[in-house]
Amino acid sequence: MAQQMVSVPREAAGERLDRFLSKHVPGLSLERARALIDAGAVRIRGKKCQPTRKLWGGEDIELDRPEPRQPARPAPTGPALPVLHDDAALVIVDKPAGLVVEPEGRAASVVDLLAAQRPPFDVEGRALPGVVHRLDRETSGCLAFARTDVAAAALLRAFQEKRVDKRYRTLVLGTPPARGRLEGPYSRDPKDPRRFTTRVPSARRAALSFEVLEQLGDVALLEVDLDTGRTHQIRVQLSEAGFPVLGDSLYGSEPARAHPAARTLGRQALHAARLELPGIASEGLVRVEAPLPEDFQRALTLLRG
Repeated sequence: MAQQMVSVPREAAGERLDRFLSKHVPGLSLERARALIDAGAVRIRGKKCQPTRKLWGGEDIELDRPEPRQPARPAPTGPALPVLHDDAALVIVDKPAGLVVEPEGRAASVVDLLAAQRPPFDVEGRALPGVVHRLDRETSGCLAFARTDVAAAALLRAFQEKRVDKRYRTLVLGTPPARGRLEGPYSRDPKDPRRFTTRVPSARRAALSFEVLEQLGDVALLEVDLDTGRTHQIRVQLSEAGFPVLGDSLYGSEPARAHPAARTLGRQALHAARLELPGIASEGLVRVEAPLPEDFQRALTLLRG
């Protein structure tokens, strides 16, 4: 059991206790704040409180944080996750292709494996890593997780404020310009809820820049600088610009799926190669790189002849 002291600012006078805690304490949802209050884990001047208590401003709230709940699922079996960075606030792994990020059915996920391989974690009252961004099952590379509620809130804020630099490597069919930028509306496809598209009006925007690192016959190796982090964004925008990602079963063209390099790779040719974000447990920036995995290297070797 860890005790936390929360000071109430004067401008919060009149606010309900449960709502104040859910807004100002990282990791506390309104439901969890009420549960802790009902359990007697929240006190003002040593006295237990009701969730509806009105604050007057200036008081200190004593909050007992219980030990994080262990996962209900049995310990997973799966590969050892390559760790690119590890400190008291965050862990960054080199995600292998073929793993989902969060638990889904009985298959092992990155969250399950990381909780078992690199404890401790305490996020939203559970002994599990905090997920602040994601990669598709078939995408490999840099993926960051928070160790604590405070770290999760700081990481989420960094993503929202665009203080995170994400670079990807991908193989696409076609001959794109040496450099380019793609920006426009982004929405779920009204004709197919599994897919996203830039071809319908939407208030949401998506933007990325790319550079051709190598033109290999009818295939280009790109570095992609992702400005926004929409679901499937790189795959959607490049495909709709006429340069589908090799091996992409959802957005790729038939020639991009059937290309010999795509068959060699056996998945979509997308790798999160570099991640740079503000340090949380330390000053400065955290920078990591994930080398191209073996399957991606094999595809490149084939393309280079």
